[in-house]
Amino acid sequence: MRAALAPGVRLLRALPRDSRYRGLTLVLTFLCYTSYHLSRKPISIVKSQLHPNCSALGPNPRNDSNSSAWCSWAPFDGDNYKELFGALDNAFLVAYAIGMFISGIFGERLPLRYYLSGGMVLSGLFTALFGLGYFWDIHVLWYFIVVQVCNGLVQTTGWPAVVACVGNWFGKGKRGLIMGIWNSHTSVGNILGSLIAGAWVSSAWGLSFVVPGIIITTVGIICFFFLVEYPEDVDCSPPLHHVMTTSEKDPEAVTSNEGPLGLSGQSSVDLSSPKEPVEEPEAISFLGALRIPGVVEFSLCLLFAKLVSYTFLYWLPLYIVNVAHFGAKEAGDLSTLFDVGGILGGIFAGLISDYTGGRATTCCVMLVVAAPMLFLYNHVGQNGIGTSIAMLIICGALVNGPYALITTAVSADLGTHESLKGNAKALSTVTAIIDGTGSVGAALGPLLAGLISPTGWNNVFYMLIAADVLACLLLARVVVKEVRGWCGYMARKRGYVR
Repeated sequence: MRAALAPGVRLLRALPRDSRYRGLTLVLTFLCYTSYHLSRKPISIVKSQLHPNCSALGPNPRNDSNSSAWCSWAPFDGDNYKELFGALDNAFLVAYAIGMFISGIFGERLPLRYYLSGGMVLSGLFTALFGLGYFWDIHVLWYFIVVQVCNGLVQTTGWPAVVACVGNWFGKGKRGLIMGIWNSHTSVGNILGSLIAGAWVSSAWGLSFVVPGIIITTVGIICFFFLVEYPEDVDCSPPLHHVMTTSEKDPEAVTSNEGPLGLSGQSSVDLSSPKEPVEEPEAISFLGALRIPGVVEFSLCLLFAKLVSYTFLYWLPLYIVNVAHFGAKEAGDLSTLFDVGGILGGIFAGLISDYTGGRATTCCVMLVVAAPMLFLYNHVGQNGIGTSIAMLIICGALVNGPYALITTAVSADLGTHESLKGNAKALSTVTAIIDGTGSVGAALGPLLAGLISPTGWNNVFYMLIAADVLACLLLARVVVKEVRGWCGYMARKRGYVR
C-alpha cells in the first residue's frame, strides 16, 4: 500500500513552473545575503570583550602596571581602544566602498553564479582568519587590519549579484513589497550574527568569527549548485520590467502569468524555440549608469542613510554596555531588536511605495520621522527595559526602511529604467554605484562615531540626526517630481469624471 503524495510535493506540483523557480531564486539569494551579514556582525559583539571592564573581574592576577586593562586583548588594551576599533571598522568599510564600484562592473561581465559563490567562500575564509587570531594568540594590529581589508573587498561580490538575480526574475509590479520582504535578510543576518557571536563571546571569542565563516562558505557552495541566473536558462518567462499602455500591448504576445510568486505583466516566451540566437546587449558603462535619471540622487541619499544604519550596526552594542550597563552578551541580544524593527520597516516601505508609486516620498517621510525618534531614544531610551525595546524597534524601522527600499526596489527599478530600452545589463552596475556610494557613508559613520564618542554619546546622536536630515534633503527634487505626477494624475482624473 502506497502512502499519499506528500503535502509539500503536492503544493510544488500545484505551483506554476515559473513560480517554482522564482521561489527557489528568492530563497537562495535570501540565504546568501543573510550569511553575508551574519559574517559581518561578530565584530560589533566582540568589541566589548576585546576591551572589557576589567575592574568588575577583580584584582589583576599578573600585577601588571596597566591594571585597569589587564584582561583586555592587546593591542586593544590602551586608552585609544575606541580609535583602534574605529580603524578596524573602516579597514573593512573603506575597502568595501572602493571595491563595490568595481564589483558591479565585474558582475555584469562574469557569470553571477560563479562570482557570488566564489565571493562567499573567500568571505568565509577571511572571517574565520580574524577569529583564528584568538587561537593563534596574535596581538599585532596590522594582522586584523589586513584581514578586514581583504574581507571588505571580497564581500562586495554579494549585493550586486543577488539584486541582479532577483531583478532578472521579477518585474516592477509588486517589486517593492517582494523585495521589502526579501530584504529582511539584512536584519535576519544581523540577528543571527549577534546570537551566534554572543554564544562564544565570553568564553572563546575566536569562535564568534570561525562559526559564521563556516556558515557563509557552506551557503556559497549550495549557491554554486542550485542558483539559476536568468529565467531563459530554464525555459521560463522573463519578467516585463515596464508597464505598457493599452495601445502598446499586443494581446497575443502578453499573457497572464500570475502565480503565488508571480507578478502582473509577465511577458510570454515561445518555449518551442527558447534558444534562438539573440543579439546580446552590451553592458552599460559607469558614466552611462550615472546618467540614468535618479541614480545620483538616490546614491547620495543612501550615503547618509547608510551612515546612520552602519553606525548602529557597529556601535549599538557598545553604546548599550556603556549607557545601560549591560553585559556583552545581553547588549548583543538587545541590539537585535533594532534589526527586528529593520525587517518591519523594509516591508512597510516596500508596501507603501508599491501602493503610491512614490519610492522617494516614502523614503523622505520615514527619514523625517526618524530624526526626532533618534533624539528620543538617546534621552529616554534607557529609562526602562520596556521603553528601550519599543524605541529600538521604532528606530530600526525608520532608519532601515529607506535604506532597504533604496538598495533593493529602487536599485532594481533604476537598473531596468525605461531609458535603457530593455537592456537589463545595467542592473548590477547601477546597484553597485548606489550601494558603493552608500558604503562611503557606512565607512564614515563608524569612523565619526569612534572620533566623537569620547566627547559624549549625545554628540554621536546629533551627528546621526544631521545625517538623516541631509539624506531627506537630497531626495527633494525626486519627491517634487513624484508629487507633481500625483497632482497631474488627480487633475486628469477629475477632468475625466466631469
